[in-house]
Amino acid sequence: MTHDDHDDNAKHSEPVLVTLSAPARKSLVADLVRPLNSAKSSAPTIDADIPDEELAAFLAGIPHTDTGYIARTESGERAVAVVAATVAAICGFDIIGALRNPDIDFVRSLKPPAIEATRTVLLAIETSSEAQLREALATFAP
Repeated sequence: MTHDDHDDNAKHSEPVLVTLSAPARKSLVADLVRPLNSAKSSAPTIDADIPDEELAAFLAGIPHTDTGYIARTESGERAVAVVAATVAAICGFDIIGALRNPDIDFVRSLKPPAIEATRTVLLAIETSSEAQLREALATFAP
């Protein structure tokens, strides 16, 4: 198309505004595990090793806040349960059931927007056993 192909009498169009955002995360667990007291956040921190009922009560409310939360545990098994229970809380599923029997396949099947939503709620898992938790959380790798 050349300049001559344009209709000089045509109305000039208005610019189109486009919102650009960062792409959603593709990994649920990348950069999730951190050393103790390293998260720079005013979000609440919870001991993930408290009884299931107490943790479930906390998780039931946290998706409805603007803060998200930070979990602390030394157990890889509990870290897996915390991730699954956070997803359950966001989805309105059985949180205690997810703590006791995490649905690995369901969590692994989450699409990037759901992963991003989960990570805006579960900000970090702090531990002094970083390698152990990373190894356990690798179960969520696609």
